[in-house]
Amino acid sequence: MGNTLGLAPLGALPRRGPRREEPLPNPGSFDELHRLCKDVFPGQMEGVKLVVNKVLSSHFQVAHTVHLSALGLPGYHLHTAYAGDWQLSPTEVFPTVVGDLDSSGSLNAQVLLLLAERLRAKAVFQTQQSKFLTWQFDGEYRGDDYTATLTLGNPDLIGESVIVVAHFLQSLTRRLVLGGELVYHRRPGEEGAILTLAGKYSAVHWVATLNVGSGGAHASYYHRANEQVRWWAPRPPSMAHPGPPLALPTPCPSCPRFTPSSHALPPGGPQVQVGVEFEANTRLQDTTFSFGYHLSLPQANMVFRGLVDSNWCVGAVLEKKMPPLPVTLALGAFLNHWRNRFHCGFSVTVG
Repeated sequence: MGNTLGLAPLGALPRRGPRREEPLPNPGSFDELHRLCKDVFPGQMEGVKLVVNKVLSSHFQVAHTVHLSALGLPGYHLHTAYAGDWQLSPTEVFPTVVGDLDSSGSLNAQVLLLLAERLRAKAVFQTQQSKFLTWQFDGEYRGDDYTATLTLGNPDLIGESVIVVAHFLQSLTRRLVLGGELVYHRRPGEEGAILTLAGKYSAVHWVATLNVGSGGAHASYYHRANEQVRWWAPRPPSMAHPGPPLALPTPCPSCPRFTPSSHALPPGGPQVQVGVEFEANTRLQDTTFSFGYHLSLPQANMVFRGLVDSNWCVGAVLEKKMPPLPVTLALGAFLNHWRNRFHCGFSVTVG
Protein backbone atom coordinates (compact mmCIF):
# COMPACT_ATOMS: atom_id res chain seq x y z
CA MET A 1 0.00 0.00 0.00
CA GLY A 2 2.76 2.41 0.87
CA ASN A 3 6.13 2.76 -0.85
CA THR A 4 9.03 1.31 1.11
CA LEU A 5 12.25 3.35 1.02
CA GLY A 6 15.32 1.16 1.29
CA LEU A 7 18.45 2.68 2.82
CA ALA A 8 21.89 1.29 2.24
CA PRO A 9 23.92 0.43 5.31
CA LEU A 10 26.51 2.96 6.40
CA GLY A 11 29.35 0.61 5.65
CA ALA A 12 28.26 0.37 2.00
CA LEU A 13 28.41 4.13 1.37
CA PRO A 14 31.52 5.33 -0.48
CA ARG A 15 33.94 7.28 1.63
CA ARG A 16 35.88 10.27 0.43
CA GLY A 17 39.59 10.01 0.83
CA PRO A 18 41.52 12.69 2.67
CA ARG A 19 42.08 15.80 0.58
CA ARG A 20 45.66 16.13 -0.52
CA GLU A 21 47.07 19.60 -0.11
CA GLU A 22 49.33 20.77 -2.88
CA PRO A 23 52.81 21.77 -1.73
CA LEU A 24 53.57 25.45 -1.58
CA PRO A 25 55.80 26.82 -4.36
CA ASN A 26 59.24 28.24 -3.86
CA PRO A 27 59.04 32.06 -3.56
CA GLY A 28 62.14 32.68 -5.69
CA SER A 29 64.87 35.21 -4.98
CA PHE A 30 64.44 38.41 -3.00
CA ASP A 31 65.91 40.46 -5.85
CA GLU A 32 63.14 39.25 -8.19
CA LEU A 33 60.19 40.50 -6.13
CA HIS A 34 59.61 43.56 -8.34
CA ARG A 35 60.89 42.07 -11.60
CA LEU A 36 57.48 41.73 -13.33
CA CYS A 37 56.75 45.42 -12.78
CA LYS A 38 60.22 46.63 -13.74
CA ASP A 39 60.19 44.66 -17.00
CA VAL A 40 57.21 46.74 -18.14
CA PHE A 41 59.15 50.02 -18.11
CA PRO A 42 61.36 50.98 -21.07
CA GLY A 43 65.11 51.13 -20.70
CA GLN A 44 66.96 54.39 -21.21
CA MET A 45 68.24 54.97 -24.73
CA GLU A 46 70.63 57.66 -25.94
CA GLY A 47 72.74 57.91 -29.06
CA VAL A 48 73.26 55.18 -31.64
CA LYS A 49 74.04 51.58 -30.73
CA LEU A 50 74.93 48.56 -32.83
CA VAL A 51 74.82 45.10 -31.27
CA VAL A 52 75.99 41.97 -33.10
CA ASN A 53 75.29 38.63 -31.40
CA LYS A 54 77.10 35.48 -32.50
CA VAL A 55 76.40 31.97 -31.20
CA LEU A 56 79.62 29.97 -31.48
CA SER A 57 78.28 26.74 -30.00
CA SER A 58 75.51 25.39 -27.80
CA HIS A 59 77.50 26.56 -24.76
CA PHE A 60 79.30 29.70 -25.87
CA GLN A 61 78.22 32.97 -27.43
CA VAL A 62 79.67 36.45 -27.87
CA ALA A 63 78.26 39.91 -28.55
CA HIS A 64 79.92 43.03 -29.92
CA THR A 65 78.45 46.45 -29.02
CA VAL A 66 79.42 49.82 -30.46
CA HIS A 67 77.83 52.88 -28.85
CA LEU A 68 78.03 56.47 -30.14
CA SER A 69 76.73 59.11 -27.75
CA ALA A 70 76.66 62.89 -27.56
CA LEU A 71 76.99 62.73 -23.75
CA GLY A 72 80.27 60.85 -23.66
CA LEU A 73 83.04 59.22 -25.63
CA PRO A 74 82.23 56.42 -28.07
CA GLY A 75 82.69 52.98 -26.59
CA TYR A 76 83.02 49.34 -27.49
CA HIS A 77 81.94 46.38 -25.37
CA LEU A 78 82.79 42.70 -25.78
CA HIS A 79 80.25 40.48 -24.04
CA THR A 80 80.87 36.75 -23.64
CA ALA A 81 78.72 34.08 -22.02
CA TYR A 82 79.26 30.42 -21.28
CA ALA A 83 76.43 28.08 -20.26
CA GLY A 84 76.95 24.56 -18.94
CA ASP A 85 74.94 21.37 -19.35
CA TRP A 86 72.83 21.45 -16.18
CA GLN A 87 69.55 23.21 -17.00
CA LEU A 88 67.04 23.52 -14.16
CA SER A 89 64.59 25.76 -16.04
CA PRO A 90 64.41 27.66 -19.34
CA THR A 91 66.20 30.59 -17.69
CA GLU A 92 68.57 28.75 -15.32
CA VAL A 93 71.62 26.91 -16.61
CA PHE A 94 74.63 25.91 -14.49
CA PRO A 95 77.46 26.63 -14.50
CA THR A 96 77.22 30.07 -16.12
CA VAL A 97 80.07 32.52 -16.71
CA VAL A 98 79.32 36.01 -18.06
CA GLY A 99 81.85 38.73 -18.81
CA ASP A 100 81.77 42.23 -20.26
CA LEU A 101 84.93 44.11 -21.27
CA ASP A 102 84.87 47.67 -22.61
CA SER A 103 87.38 49.66 -24.63
CA SER A 104 88.90 51.28 -21.50
CA GLY A 105 89.82 47.92 -19.98
CA SER A 106 87.06 47.80 -17.34
CA LEU A 107 85.63 44.36 -16.67
CA ASN A 108 82.34 43.10 -15.25
CA ALA A 109 82.26 39.36 -14.58
CA GLN A 110 79.74 37.01 -12.99
CA VAL A 111 79.96 33.30 -12.19
CA LEU A 112 76.97 31.13 -11.24
CA LEU A 113 77.46 27.67 -9.75
CA LEU A 114 75.13 24.94 -8.54
CA LEU A 115 76.91 23.40 -5.54
CA ALA A 116 74.05 21.04 -4.64
CA GLU A 117 70.47 20.40 -5.67
CA ARG A 118 69.22 23.32 -3.56
CA LEU A 119 72.40 25.32 -2.96
CA ARG A 120 73.62 27.96 -5.41
CA ALA A 121 76.62 30.25 -5.37
CA LYS A 122 77.39 33.45 -7.27
CA ALA A 123 80.52 35.59 -7.54
CA VAL A 124 80.55 39.10 -9.02
CA PHE A 125 83.65 41.12 -9.87
CA GLN A 126 83.87 44.67 -11.22
CA THR A 127 87.02 46.55 -12.15
CA GLN A 128 87.75 50.01 -13.45
CA GLN A 129 90.81 49.65 -15.62
CA SER A 130 93.35 48.13 -13.20
CA LYS A 131 91.50 48.79 -9.93
CA PHE A 132 88.97 46.52 -8.25
CA LEU A 133 85.71 48.27 -7.44
CA THR A 134 83.42 45.45 -6.33
CA TRP A 135 83.83 41.84 -5.33
CA GLN A 136 80.74 40.09 -4.06
CA PHE A 137 79.93 36.51 -3.06
CA ASP A 138 76.41 35.10 -2.71
CA GLY A 139 75.09 31.86 -1.32
CA GLU A 140 71.45 30.89 -1.83
CA TYR A 141 69.51 27.92 -0.47
CA ARG A 142 66.10 27.15 -1.99
CA GLY A 143 63.81 24.94 0.06
CA ASP A 144 60.41 23.61 -0.92
CA ASP A 145 58.58 26.78 0.17
CA TYR A 146 61.31 29.19 1.27
CA THR A 147 64.54 30.84 0.08
CA ALA A 148 67.46 31.99 2.22
CA THR A 149 70.32 34.08 0.82
CA LEU A 150 73.53 35.45 2.33
CA THR A 151 75.66 38.03 0.49
CA LEU A 152 79.16 39.21 1.35
CA GLY A 153 80.16 42.44 -0.38
CA ASN A 154 83.62 44.02 -0.63
CA PRO A 155 85.15 42.14 2.33
CA ASP A 156 88.40 43.77 3.44
CA LEU A 157 90.13 42.14 6.41
CA ILE A 158 92.94 44.71 6.50
CA GLY A 159 90.69 47.74 6.29
CA GLU A 160 88.10 46.10 8.56
CA SER A 161 85.20 46.88 6.25
CA VAL A 162 82.45 44.61 4.97
CA ILE A 163 78.84 44.61 3.79
CA VAL A 164 76.63 41.66 4.76
CA VAL A 165 73.13 41.21 3.34
CA ALA A 166 70.74 38.48 4.47
CA HIS A 167 67.46 37.67 2.68
CA PHE A 168 64.66 35.31 3.62
CA LEU A 169 61.36 34.61 1.83
CA GLN A 170 58.61 32.24 2.95
CA SER A 171 55.51 31.15 1.03
CA LEU A 172 52.56 31.23 3.43
CA THR A 173 49.99 30.33 0.76
CA ARG A 174 50.15 29.74 -2.98
CA ARG A 175 49.57 33.47 -3.46
CA LEU A 176 51.14 35.16 -0.43
CA VAL A 177 54.88 35.48 0.22
CA LEU A 178 56.44 37.25 3.21
CA GLY A 179 60.06 37.87 4.09
CA GLY A 180 62.69 40.38 5.01
CA GLU A 181 66.11 41.82 4.33
CA LEU A 182 68.86 42.75 6.77
CA VAL A 183 71.77 44.90 5.56
CA TYR A 184 74.79 45.33 7.84
CA HIS A 185 77.77 47.50 6.91
CA ARG A 186 80.95 48.20 8.80
CA ARG A 187 83.98 50.36 8.12
CA PRO A 188 86.40 52.31 10.32
CA GLY A 189 84.39 54.81 12.35
CA GLU A 190 81.00 53.72 10.99
CA GLU A 191 78.69 50.80 11.59
CA GLY A 192 74.99 50.29 11.03
CA ALA A 193 72.18 47.99 10.00
CA ILE A 194 68.92 48.41 8.06
CA LEU A 195 65.96 46.05 8.33
CA THR A 196 63.36 45.81 5.56
CA LEU A 197 60.17 43.75 5.54
CA ALA A 198 58.72 42.49 2.27
CA GLY A 199 55.45 41.02 1.08
CA LYS A 200 54.15 39.84 -2.27
CA TYR A 201 50.64 38.78 -3.32
CA SER A 202 50.15 37.09 -6.69
CA ALA A 203 46.66 36.84 -8.19
CA VAL A 204 45.69 35.38 -11.54
CA HIS A 205 46.23 38.58 -13.52
CA TRP A 206 48.04 40.92 -11.14
CA VAL A 207 50.90 41.01 -8.62
CA ALA A 208 51.33 43.47 -5.75
CA THR A 209 54.65 43.83 -3.88
CA LEU A 210 55.65 46.00 -0.92
CA ASN A 211 58.98 46.61 0.82
CA VAL A 212 58.97 48.73 3.99
CA GLY A 213 61.93 49.54 6.20
CA SER A 214 63.79 52.25 8.05
CA GLY A 215 65.41 53.34 4.79
CA GLY A 216 62.12 53.93 2.97
CA ALA A 217 59.44 52.06 1.06
CA HIS A 218 59.11 50.46 -2.34
CA ALA A 219 55.73 49.37 -3.70
CA SER A 220 54.87 48.01 -7.13
CA TYR A 221 51.76 46.76 -8.89
CA TYR A 222 51.76 44.68 -12.07
CA HIS A 223 48.66 43.89 -14.10
CA ARG A 224 48.28 41.79 -17.21
CA ALA A 225 45.37 43.54 -18.91
CA ASN A 226 44.76 41.25 -21.88
CA GLU A 227 41.10 40.78 -20.92
CA GLN A 228 40.48 44.51 -21.31
CA VAL A 229 41.76 44.65 -24.91
CA ARG A 230 39.16 43.29 -27.33
CA TRP A 231 39.14 43.43 -31.03
CA TRP A 232 36.74 42.02 -33.57
CA ALA A 233 37.96 40.11 -36.59
CA PRO A 234 35.46 40.18 -39.48
CA ARG A 235 34.18 36.89 -40.81
CA PRO A 236 34.67 35.81 -44.42
CA PRO A 237 32.06 37.19 -46.86
CA SER A 238 30.45 33.75 -47.13
CA MET A 239 29.48 33.89 -43.46
CA ALA A 240 28.42 37.54 -43.43
CA HIS A 241 24.96 38.49 -42.24
CA PRO A 242 22.62 39.34 -45.16
CA GLY A 243 21.11 42.33 -43.40
CA PRO A 244 22.59 45.67 -42.33
CA PRO A 245 25.67 45.64 -40.09
CA LEU A 246 24.93 45.01 -36.45
CA ALA A 247 26.10 47.29 -33.66
CA LEU A 248 29.20 46.33 -31.75
CA PRO A 249 30.06 45.12 -29.22
CA THR A 250 26.58 43.73 -28.38
CA PRO A 251 26.53 40.13 -29.71
CA CYS A 252 23.53 38.60 -31.40
CA PRO A 253 23.20 34.93 -30.37
CA SER A 254 20.70 34.15 -33.14
CA CYS A 255 22.86 35.62 -35.88
CA PRO A 256 25.41 33.24 -37.48
CA ARG A 257 27.87 36.08 -37.97
CA PHE A 258 28.46 36.50 -34.25
CA THR A 259 29.63 33.77 -31.91
CA PRO A 260 30.79 34.01 -28.30
CA SER A 261 34.37 33.64 -29.51
CA SER A 262 34.10 36.57 -31.96
CA HIS A 263 34.58 38.99 -29.06
CA ALA A 264 37.43 37.04 -27.45
CA LEU A 265 41.07 37.90 -27.85
CA PRO A 266 42.33 35.80 -30.78
CA PRO A 267 45.70 34.08 -30.70
CA GLY A 268 48.46 36.47 -31.63
CA GLY A 269 46.42 39.51 -30.63
CA PRO A 270 47.72 42.52 -28.70
CA GLN A 271 49.06 41.86 -25.22
CA VAL A 272 48.95 44.70 -22.71
CA GLN A 273 50.82 44.87 -19.39
CA VAL A 274 50.69 47.75 -16.93
CA GLY A 275 53.04 48.57 -14.06
CA VAL A 276 52.85 51.14 -11.26
CA GLU A 277 55.82 51.81 -8.98
CA PHE A 278 56.22 53.95 -5.86
CA GLU A 279 59.58 54.60 -4.17
CA ALA A 280 60.30 56.67 -1.06
CA ASN A 281 63.79 57.26 0.34
CA THR A 282 63.90 58.64 3.88
CA ARG A 283 67.61 59.48 3.73
CA LEU A 284 67.35 61.54 0.54
CA GLN A 285 63.86 62.81 1.37
CA ASP A 286 62.75 61.85 -2.13
CA THR A 287 59.55 60.24 -3.39
CA THR A 288 58.90 59.00 -6.93
CA PHE A 289 55.77 57.64 -8.57
CA SER A 290 55.99 55.95 -11.99
CA PHE A 291 53.48 54.47 -14.42
CA GLY A 292 54.54 52.21 -17.27
CA TYR A 293 52.86 50.13 -19.91
CA HIS A 294 53.93 47.39 -22.30
CA LEU A 295 52.08 46.72 -25.54
CA SER A 296 53.06 43.70 -27.61
CA LEU A 297 51.76 43.12 -31.16
CA PRO A 298 52.93 39.62 -32.15
CA GLN A 299 51.32 39.79 -35.60
CA ALA A 300 53.30 42.95 -36.38
CA ASN A 301 56.48 41.79 -34.54
CA MET A 302 56.41 45.01 -32.52
CA VAL A 303 56.76 45.87 -28.83
CA PHE A 304 56.00 49.31 -27.43
CA ARG A 305 56.92 50.47 -23.92
CA GLY A 306 56.12 53.80 -22.30
CA LEU A 307 56.45 55.55 -18.94
CA VAL A 308 55.32 58.64 -17.08
CA ASP A 309 56.61 59.58 -13.61
CA SER A 310 56.18 62.25 -10.97
CA ASN A 311 59.44 63.97 -11.99
CA TRP A 312 57.73 65.18 -15.19
CA CYS A 313 59.54 62.59 -17.28
CA VAL A 314 57.93 60.97 -20.31
CA GLY A 315 59.58 58.23 -22.34
CA ALA A 316 58.82 55.56 -24.90
CA VAL A 317 60.69 52.81 -26.76
CA LEU A 318 59.48 51.04 -29.90
CA GLU A 319 61.06 47.72 -30.92
CA LYS A 320 60.46 46.13 -34.31
CA LYS A 321 61.71 42.76 -35.52
CA MET A 322 62.44 42.35 -39.22
CA PRO A 323 61.81 38.69 -40.11
CA PRO A 324 63.11 36.69 -41.89
CA LEU A 325 66.25 38.72 -41.14
CA PRO A 326 67.68 38.32 -37.60
CA VAL A 327 67.49 42.07 -37.07
CA THR A 328 65.72 44.09 -34.36
CA LEU A 329 65.33 47.86 -34.61
CA ALA A 330 64.62 50.04 -31.56
CA LEU A 331 63.82 53.73 -31.33
CA GLY A 332 63.45 55.56 -28.02
CA ALA A 333 62.84 59.11 -26.83
CA PHE A 334 62.79 60.58 -23.31
CA LEU A 335 61.81 64.08 -22.22
CA ASN A 336 62.26 65.66 -18.77
CA HIS A 337 59.92 68.65 -18.61
CA TRP A 338 61.22 69.79 -15.22
CA ARG A 339 64.88 70.04 -16.29
CA ASN A 340 64.10 70.75 -19.94
CA ARG A 341 66.20 67.83 -21.16
CA PHE A 342 65.51 65.65 -24.17
CA HIS A 343 67.44 62.71 -25.53
CA CYS A 344 66.67 60.00 -28.02
CA GLY A 345 68.34 56.83 -29.18
CA PHE A 346 68.39 54.30 -31.98
CA SER A 347 69.73 50.78 -31.86
CA VAL A 348 70.18 47.90 -34.29
CA THR A 349 70.57 44.36 -32.97
CA VAL A 350 71.76 41.61 -35.29
CA GLY A 351 71.43 38.00 -34.25
